[in-house]
Amino acid sequence: MDNEMIEFDIGLGSGGGDDDGVDMDDEEMVDSPTHITSSGGGGAGTSSEVYLPEGDLLDLEPYEGMEFESEEAAKAFYNSYARRVGFSTRVSSSRRSRRDGAIIQRQFVCAKEGFRNLNEKRTKDREIKRPRTITRVGCKASLSVKMQDSGKWIVSGFVREHNHELVPPDQVHCLRSHRQISGPAKTLIDTLQAAGMGPRRIMSALIKEYGGISKVGFTEVDCRNYMRNNRQRSLEGDIQLVLDYLRQMHAENPNFFYAVQGDEDQSMSNVFWADPKARLNYTYFGDTVTFDTTYRSNRYRLPFAPFTGINHHGHPVLFGCAFLINESEASFVWLFNTWLVAMSGRPPVSITTDHDAVIRSAITQVFPETRHRFCKWHIFKKCQEKLSHVFLKHPSFEADFHKCVNLTELIEEFESCWLSLLDRYDLRDHEWLQTIYSARRQWVPVYLRDTFFAEMSITQRSDSMNSYFDGYVNASTNLSQFFKLYEKALESRNEKEVKADYDTMNTAPVLKTPSPMEKQASELYTRKLFVRFQEELVGTLTFMASKSEDDGEVITYQVSKFGEDHKAYYVKFNVLEMKATCSCQMFEFSGLLCRHILAVFRVTNVLTLPSHYILKRWTRNAKSSVILEERTSDVYTNYLESHTVRYNTLRHEVFKFVDEGAKALETYDVAMGALQVAAKKLSHATKNEGKTGMANGRVKGNLATDGSRTNCTTDDLERCSGQHLSEDDMDRRIRELTNELESANRKCEVYRANLLSVLKDIEDHKQQLSIKVQNIKISMKDGL
Repeated sequence: MDNEMIEFDIGLGSGGGDDDGVDMDDEEMVDSPTHITSSGGGGAGTSSEVYLPEGDLLDLEPYEGMEFESEEAAKAFYNSYARRVGFSTRVSSSRRSRRDGAIIQRQFVCAKEGFRNLNEKRTKDREIKRPRTITRVGCKASLSVKMQDSGKWIVSGFVREHNHELVPPDQVHCLRSHRQISGPAKTLIDTLQAAGMGPRRIMSALIKEYGGISKVGFTEVDCRNYMRNNRQRSLEGDIQLVLDYLRQMHAENPNFFYAVQGDEDQSMSNVFWADPKARLNYTYFGDTVTFDTTYRSNRYRLPFAPFTGINHHGHPVLFGCAFLINESEASFVWLFNTWLVAMSGRPPVSITTDHDAVIRSAITQVFPETRHRFCKWHIFKKCQEKLSHVFLKHPSFEADFHKCVNLTELIEEFESCWLSLLDRYDLRDHEWLQTIYSARRQWVPVYLRDTFFAEMSITQRSDSMNSYFDGYVNASTNLSQFFKLYEKALESRNEKEVKADYDTMNTAPVLKTPSPMEKQASELYTRKLFVRFQEELVGTLTFMASKSEDDGEVITYQVSKFGEDHKAYYVKFNVLEMKATCSCQMFEFSGLLCRHILAVFRVTNVLTLPSHYILKRWTRNAKSSVILEERTSDVYTNYLESHTVRYNTLRHEVFKFVDEGAKALETYDVAMGALQVAAKKLSHATKNEGKTGMANGRVKGNLATDGSRTNCTTDDLERCSGQHLSEDDMDRRIRELTNELESANRKCEVYRANLLSVLKDIEDHKQQLSIKVQNIKISMKDGL
């Protein structure tokens, strides 16, 4: 035919052998076979023969001159022949007519025909993240057909021989061109998917139904892809419902934030939204965030991802939500940037996510200063899957793994324990364990204790993502149902917070010690946080703190249980600044003081919590705009605090004086003489009722006769007061002025205490009114 042109369709179908798509195999795929009809029987070489690839005719082998009613019939026959022999087929090339562009010649080949086209420019411009295995080996087996003037298709060439081994019958169902989901199988998959089953369980049901994997006719990968396509088609219609809802909410309240990636009119787009309450919550509790993507896993199969945090009662609190139709790195970067805009541009201190390389890369770009942690619970769950054979063979492995991760106190201890664990269970070469070990700084607690994650304990909980929507969104939830369940979850969480506020404000906790610190904490913290603090405070009774080092400014204490010196914690305490740090780093991690620091406070007479150890986010006034100092209205507490500072400062200086004075006989004599002089001066000051102004152990400046303040010391008092006053007149004048000063100070303290008391009463009344309003709203909804 002189009017023909050649067209090569390399890689026609579901994808070429060197693509890096998701859930796809390495071989080419052809369309499902279609039934063809026969126009008569005949032998080889006869014209007008059409063969049907079923029944006895399935045993036929292609030959030149064989005729088919259509190109599809020829393709179906060759694919059926390939299944019987044990190889996969694909379409290689075609020829079109120059007159009308219709295909007039086709060549079907073995899937291993030719060699992979390694296009240098393509691989240079696009990084292939998951390179495929090489499957093409230059096989020459093929079937060529061309269209006759009559419209029928005739075999014009056939090559039988292959240059590779063929697949046995029990493995043929794994070949790409023979993996076909039948109509009945699709119906069953649709039914089980709607019931919330995942691809693995569905495949188990199909294998049982058909009597074996080879009789099912496709693999779990095909089932997973089919289900994914089902979800995509469903989402295309439902996503418009989401956009309509968000537009309505924004119209009702302009502070309702939402954004769509790309064009809002597109049917498939990523969507983010945050209601006004979520945005306000972030201003109070946005120091640590969890990005929960478990809903997009096989458990839920809903592309839903909420941002959550922890409120002052330890409850999950919402910071915004997203629907992720496209889960590429660019999509996550867009999402995190959009969320940051909605949260007024303030990044969190820390963020917790799934163990996902794409999410990690996006967080590194958008939150470079934020500490990123992988969910430990998610890794433990994955461990059960990846090491199931180890769990079955060694029942003790799970306990040893948890102990290694959770209970090691030092980095060196974890590293040693990890290597010992791998050797004990012969796992040094396990690829998945090597992967999570390389990321250990982002999930093992010992590497994370220096960062705030708002958790009450480093080791006591499983560190699961405390999902805000658990119990509301489940495996069978679709987008058309979602927002009703979403609003129910918001209402329920709000009720729990109101109830916790009410309990904190209206019921008094039971105190277990006479400690002023416990009473102080009971009036500051919310109920749940106070109970957790109380556990630490009572726990100090079983610990002993002994001084192990003193460098002049910081004293180091060794804190341990009686008889357990081998398991000691070390607390560094700066007396002058009233600041302490513990080797367990619980305060840095959770925002509550550990029992080890509290034990040091006990032996050093620190009777109340210093203000810098009370995080407002854990107090009952966490959402208040009024800043209340801890127990500043209690003059007695202020006295205890100032007395503690004076006592510790003086003792610190005396210890240094004693150490220096005892070094030699000469320094000893000087020190004893100085102590005798100091004792006389102290006795004189005591007789004058200690009227000299003191501030944290230091002598304040004195008042001159004209009322101005000077910086003179007690020894220089006579010179500063003027030569014309006698000693008795000078003492009397000092007493009068000191009395006036203390009287003024007492009045100021009373005024200050009264003012703060009024502010506190106003704040308490405001919270009680808020609780009543919420209760009325809830009762009205119940009534309706």
